[in-house]
Amino acid sequence: MSKSKNHTNHNQNKKAHKNGLKKPASTRERYANQRGVDPKFRRNARYASQGTQKVVAAERAAKAASA
Repeated sequence: MSKSKNHTNHNQNKKAHKNGLKKPASTRERYANQRGVDPKFRRNARYASQGTQKVVAAERAAKAASA
């Protein structure tokens, strides 16, 4: 009597692609969750983003005034 088959990968790739291979949810998010991050870093990031928003708003105003 012949030995029984131990392993096969037949059709697994097709099954995996049936509904499309999805990236993990963590890589699909634009910004990572800041929960559990160092408080000092979070505070500084908040101030930095406020400064960036001011610069972007000023550039938009200048561009609108020149156009």
